[in-house]
Amino acid sequence: MADALTHPLTFNLPPDGSMLALDAYRAGGGYQGLEAARATAPAAITEQVKASNLRGRGGAGFPTGLKWSVLPMGPSARRPKYIVVNADEMEPGTFKDRLLMEQNPHLLLEGIAICARAVEAEMAYIFLRGEYTLAATRLRQAITEAEAAGWTEGFRLHLHTSAGRYMCGEETGMLNALEGKRANPRTKPPYPGISGLWGKPTVVNNVETLCNVPGILAHGVDWYRGLGRTADGGTKLYGVSGRVQHPGLWELPMGTTVGEILDLAGGMRPGLKLRGLLPGGASTEFLTPEHLNVAMDFSAVQKAGSRMGTGTMIVLDDQACPVGMTANLTHFFARESCGWCTPCWSGLGWADRILQAMERGEGNPGNIEKLEFLTGFWGPGATFCALAPGAAEPLLSAVKYFRADFERHIVEHRCPYEGWDA
Repeated sequence: MADALTHPLTFNLPPDGSMLALDAYRAGGGYQGLEAARATAPAAITEQVKASNLRGRGGAGFPTGLKWSVLPMGPSARRPKYIVVNADEMEPGTFKDRLLMEQNPHLLLEGIAICARAVEAEMAYIFLRGEYTLAATRLRQAITEAEAAGWTEGFRLHLHTSAGRYMCGEETGMLNALEGKRANPRTKPPYPGISGLWGKPTVVNNVETLCNVPGILAHGVDWYRGLGRTADGGTKLYGVSGRVQHPGLWELPMGTTVGEILDLAGGMRPGLKLRGLLPGGASTEFLTPEHLNVAMDFSAVQKAGSRMGTGTMIVLDDQACPVGMTANLTHFFARESCGWCTPCWSGLGWADRILQAMERGEGNPGNIEKLEFLTGFWGPGATFCALAPGAAEPLLSAVKYFRADFERHIVEHRCPYEGWDA
């Protein structure tokens, strides 16, 4: 049975999809973590988070406590210090943060308050995807409740609704957007912990990451590490979309296998078979049915040749076109490039045109090799941010696992899956 000790992120979510108000949140143990944090020295809070093995849930999996520990502390530190919450959830196939903000916003606010004490921040911003209008309404209500009850004492909290674009989710692009500039990525170093928002020390954390923090302070490091099946601590919101029987989200122990998550989604719809999946949103490599026993954690998925990313799978079935799916994703990434780096904006646009032509039956010999050549310019370090390297992952892995489908598009001058629902 789900409870606060086994499902700390979702155990008390209202079944009708409504928001968990402050009284109900408190009745379920809410703000106990903040009360514990207020009785703990800031450095000791950071050490607890570090010892918990909480890793960032936005996709990169960077150790959260280590990120906090970078900020300068004490009276000589430059001020003000900021917290920026990355709530700009624009990764295709990802909808986990939306659930938390719409139904359990006080959990996020408590995590922010604990972080503010740990790093001695005076100001916090929630950078919210503009399309998340219901989340915005409920976050404003929760902020009003939390302020009236004194839970935001010691720092100021602002909700900023984004003007959009995928690039706003890159942490330094988001900081530029918050400052009123174009969402271009910044050169790193310096990193935000040293020079972030308006040049001041800044913590940037994902929504789900901060929602994990209250439980660590309330129940302890050993409890949190014991929730997971592997070295990565805690639970994780895993999601499945695509032509499965029951698309959705589930809070499960970190390290739950790919197959177990698909079973919770009811498996494939009648008449369909699993052909592949992107394990953590659009910017991850394909896995195949041979990977069903892979644990969904940061290390195991990497060893299998992909990344866990956001932990939200996009499923490819045997009646859907892998070339068409890859073309859709590449088209998205090409449109969302900020245009700062030539390998990204030019290379992605070129790959997009090749894939769209292949889908129309206008592919030519050498197209596959040209795609592989282009992605060679998108590797880590070749661009200011991870958009182009992320776009290369589904494309290269699609060519690896489904090369015969790409070849058929060229040889037959058509999409063999004509009529498939993209």
